[in-house]
Amino acid sequence: MNREFLDALNDLAVARNIDKGQLIKAFEEALQQAYTRNVEPEKRIEVHLDAQSGELEVLIIREVVEKMEDEQKQISLADALELDPEVEIGMEMEFPVEREKFTRIALQATKQVLTQRMREAERNIVFNEYKDREGEVLTASVVRMDNKGNVFVELGHGEAILPPKEQIPGERLLNGNRVKVYLKEVKKTNRGPSILVSRADERLLDYLLKQEIPEVAENIVEVKSIAREAGQRSKVAVFSRNPNVDPIGACIGHRGNRIQAITGELGKERVDVILWDANPREFIRNALSPAKAAFIEVDADKKEATVTVMPDQLSLAIGKGGQNVRLAAKLTSFKIDLRETKAISDLDAAMLQAAEQGEKQPAGASTGAARAAFDALFKDSKSVASATPEGDVDLKE
Repeated sequence: MNREFLDALNDLAVARNIDKGQLIKAFEEALQQAYTRNVEPEKRIEVHLDAQSGELEVLIIREVVEKMEDEQKQISLADALELDPEVEIGMEMEFPVEREKFTRIALQATKQVLTQRMREAERNIVFNEYKDREGEVLTASVVRMDNKGNVFVELGHGEAILPPKEQIPGERLLNGNRVKVYLKEVKKTNRGPSILVSRADERLLDYLLKQEIPEVAENIVEVKSIAREAGQRSKVAVFSRNPNVDPIGACIGHRGNRIQAITGELGKERVDVILWDANPREFIRNALSPAKAAFIEVDADKKEATVTVMPDQLSLAIGKGGQNVRLAAKLTSFKIDLRETKAISDLDAAMLQAAEQGEKQPAGASTGAARAAFDALFKDSKSVASATPEGDVDLKE
């Protein structure tokens, strides 16, 4: 071994992003294992590579004993004293191995073990770099796809998998494309670190809102909740801490430039910005936009709501394939039972009729009677859809 070999190890450490000390230690262990296995399997071997000079020592270690029982690992005191007059029982003596004994088989085995150790070191480096970064959004490059639909992306020092369920449906990713991904999970496996990323996760949308909207980044506008069906449509509930700031306008931006930048990153996914309200009834009403709800009954304890709509608002309330009511349920965390009424066709008419009936009641009972009359106008309704926060939708005929 010489200085050139040490320089080669150093270059390898830099190229593979491995600590030089770890690489030298891996080489020592690899040569020790290979020499023991292929040359002198019964003996105790130690290998030392000087990090400064490149000098290599392969040593056979034997313990000094009064009476030798294992000649491969021990040496008698009498024989040891001939070599070193100051040696004592219990000490260990080192015997250098001649270079001629470094057989081709041993060196080839060393290369194989060293390669394996380098791979392990690289995997540990990747795992340690990303294990504490779960929940971050990173910019990655698409490097390849497999026949199962998985997309593999390069994060910088490691490769991550973007499985079909975490992809944006309909989005076509090509080699070399740079995309933003949400780092969902990092774990160790027998084959090295497994890094799972997502482009369908709601938290990617949350990150983009903070990136594109200064008011959200500065916490002037707060994102209260997000419901997302990747690649199709999302609803975002926002609230302004500053009464002078319109939360919806801040998110949309001038001529929609802010929300367009977000949708562009998400494959033209539609993003509806909804005004959050502390009153569950009003929040549900806003969440069902663009549909207009006529009457909403809320059971806050059970997190359930019954929403009555007019016939002309029914298709809007349900949405394509139940999407609108499904997203509203996710956004509000309420189970929403959507009902259609055919009793009247105009909300103003309903209020007027209720008021007129209330005026006919005796004094002191007009308020309660008017309310009862108003509610009665919506009793003639049928359930047409039900959605849960988990995303289940039951569409009824």
